Amino acid sequence: MGSGVTVKDVSAQAFVKAYSAYLKRTGRLEVPKWVDLVKTGPHKDLAPYDPDWFYVRAASIARHIYLRKGTGIGGLKKNYGGSVNRGVRPSKHRDGSGSVARKVVQALEKISVLEADPNGGRQISADGQKDLDRIAQQIVEAGGAALF
Repeated sequence: MGSGVTVKDVSAQAFVKAYSAYLKRTGRLEVPKWVDLVKTGPHKDLAPYDPDWFYVRAASIARHIYLRKGTGIGGLKKNYGGSVNRGVRPSKHRDGSGSVARKVVQALEKISVLEADPNGGRQISADGQKDLDRIAQQIVEAGGAALF
């Protein structure tokens, strides 16, 4: 395939899987010490089973901000929240952890994938966009999960 493939042209699942593997392989992403202890929100009962969940969340947040420029921590908290089990009462939405979202965004800013948006929130940097589009191009060349 030719160039011009972007993150929008591949499926979310394939992209997040490939980009999280890339982040883990490069070893540039700074992972906090507490990742094996923390829940990802008040609606969860347990910590994630996957030991590499921080890389997956970082890839997912990078994709989300690529698609929605100007997303802030509050928007990420809402996006990664879920319904809390309240027993016999109806479930209610609870936002995800703000600390997790903040640490992921800070780690992505440190490796120059994200930068502050002048209008608030975060946006993808030029280097970050090249990285993400290159990963999407590799997915399409491998014959996996193209949307078109």
